[in-house]
Amino acid sequence: MSLLAQASDVTRPTFWRIGHVGEALFYYLAAVAIAIFLYGVYDRFARYTRGSEDPRERVNDLAGRVVSAAKIVASNEKQFDRDRYAGVMHLFILWGFLTLLIGTTILAIDMDIWTKALGQPSFWTGDFYLAYSLVMDALGLLFVVGVGMALYRRYWAKTDRLYGKHTSAEDGLFLWTLFGLGVGGYLQEGIRILGTSTTRDVSFETASFVGWFTKDVLQLVGVTPEMATAAYAPLWWSHALLALAFIAAVPYAKPFHMISSFANVVTRDENAGSRLPRVPEDASPDEIGASDIDDFSWKQLLDHDACTKCGRCSSVCPANASGRNLDPRDVILDLKNYRESVDAGGDEKAIVADGGTSVIDSSTMESCMSCMACMDACPVDIEHVTQFTEMNRRLTESGQMDENVQETMMDLFQNGNSFGDPARKRPDWVEDLDFDVPDAREESVEFLWYVGDYPSYDDRNKKVARSLARILHESNVSYGILYEDEQNDGNDVRRVGEEGLFEMLAEDNIAAFEDCDYEKIVTTDPHSYNTFSNEYDQFGFENTDAVYHYTQVVEELVTGDRLGLSGTELDYTVTYHDPCHLGRYNGEFEAPREVIRATGVTLDEMPRNRSNSFCCGGGGGGLWMDIDEESKPSEERIREALEDTDAGSGIDRFVVACPMCMTMYEDGRKTGSFEDQIEITDIAELVVEALDAKADAAASGDTSPAAAD
Repeated sequence: MSLLAQASDVTRPTFWRIGHVGEALFYYLAAVAIAIFLYGVYDRFARYTRGSEDPRERVNDLAGRVVSAAKIVASNEKQFDRDRYAGVMHLFILWGFLTLLIGTTILAIDMDIWTKALGQPSFWTGDFYLAYSLVMDALGLLFVVGVGMALYRRYWAKTDRLYGKHTSAEDGLFLWTLFGLGVGGYLQEGIRILGTSTTRDVSFETASFVGWFTKDVLQLVGVTPEMATAAYAPLWWSHALLALAFIAAVPYAKPFHMISSFANVVTRDENAGSRLPRVPEDASPDEIGASDIDDFSWKQLLDHDACTKCGRCSSVCPANASGRNLDPRDVILDLKNYRESVDAGGDEKAIVADGGTSVIDSSTMESCMSCMACMDACPVDIEHVTQFTEMNRRLTESGQMDENVQETMMDLFQNGNSFGDPARKRPDWVEDLDFDVPDAREESVEFLWYVGDYPSYDDRNKKVARSLARILHESNVSYGILYEDEQNDGNDVRRVGEEGLFEMLAEDNIAAFEDCDYEKIVTTDPHSYNTFSNEYDQFGFENTDAVYHYTQVVEELVTGDRLGLSGTELDYTVTYHDPCHLGRYNGEFEAPREVIRATGVTLDEMPRNRSNSFCCGGGGGGLWMDIDEESKPSEERIREALEDTDAGSGIDRFVVACPMCMTMYEDGRKTGSFEDQIEITDIAELVVEALDAKADAAASGDTSPAAAD
């Protein structure tokens, strides 16, 4: 019979061998399962409304959000990031499951609405049935393969990130249930084809190629049509009951992530980590930060339920890798478990505290570097950093901040900088220059250069400031600085939880900006770039679109031939570290690389680069803390440059574009005994080296790279 044959008998019997009583019982159980499912979903979402109001826009343009989320989920793009195996595995499971769900829905429409309710002849026959069978078998097979891949990862490969504090039997039960549904469906199909083969022509069932193959295997091992007929009803009921139990259990167990994860992607905020919310102006000290589970917003409670325990956040967290007391997955799941415990009548306790009984220990929050790697890696858009900040705010308001950080906050409050030095010393770095640095308070400039704390006070980073000053000077850029009127940008002050001090610094800096006549702001530090462009508007700053990191400005100078570099000045190999606040936070990856290449060096990329860059360890106040670590992130990163890049030990320079990174890597170079193996160089210093090489070559009359060396 042709695959495209159209005959009324080209279909399959439904409820074969089940009988009318069995059919009625099935419909009753299905109704119960669906009712339990619907109530559970309602109850879950009703629980979120007990959380606090979320300050961000979460449901504006809801239709557009749903379409965008559907694209992300359907393409599986976030699952493929960093892990192709997991991407393929989840794609097979997702599309296989959706196909089986849609196929079951089509069958229900035909059986229960089209034929029984409306009295129409079944459309589940002929060509439609054959196409339906082919698609269901093909995608169902991918589903089984995908679940098999997941089982292999969990039980045979034993992928580390799948295991942890919250690993439970439920994780495996979920996978085995899916596997049982998939394999059981094919076994049931094969037995049905074999059992009905004695009463009718079933050659058209070859469209169900997996079921047909199963039938052939059953025959090969000695199963007769009579045996298949006898076994069909028990097998059908076992499959049906497993499916109905799974449906009923979805809202109460791990499968709920299929719903909560999609809702989480729909309500995501692309700027969640780079733009933290303000503390309400009328909030009392007791209301700042998270002291109770319902102090978290409804979206944050949804975050907790969306977690699938995949461990991607844990695997990329630099604090976790260095042995600090932080696993982002555990924090999210600890909060979820605590909420469920309280809802079930369990004892309440502090959300976060330094010592004593609490859900999260203060050392866990102090360990966070605010690098946002966890958020970038999360396939369901959980916003870890915003929740961590809420807990840091609670620690700050309750006087439980790390002692070293407290001292730094006092220095910032009294002197406007994290070094505790007088404001008058901020511009001392300009004294070693052989040209004057303009004062933006006294003349109109194109670029108001915000120098920052470390380039102003730290001896190593002062060299970076002088290098950038020379670049701006030699390219005839109209620029100026604030001299002693500049104060710390407050980016990391905010992320350690000191919101009040951050607001003070922001307001003082904005006032200083407003007293100047400028067109654009350029920052040395990516942390300053982030908070000026993403957060200062919360306090009245109107020029957020006119803020640039210095690499973006220097790239324009290079491409505009304002520096006269030929791209052949230097002839050695470097690698580049993407700063978290420039790359992952704000998506700027190419400008630094264009500037580096313009000097003539060979750029050998780190294995972990761009959005997958590994934090230096200085963010989130890490630079101000004394934390015991098994391995410093800075040391691991330098070791990666020397051992895992293509050039390996042939790397001459480790290039950075952030003063905090410079400080951390200079420290890591010493503590890791790498001083004789590699140098740490800022991009601005690299450009100045190229300018010097160009000048030397011009003086000698030789412009070859060898002469530049």
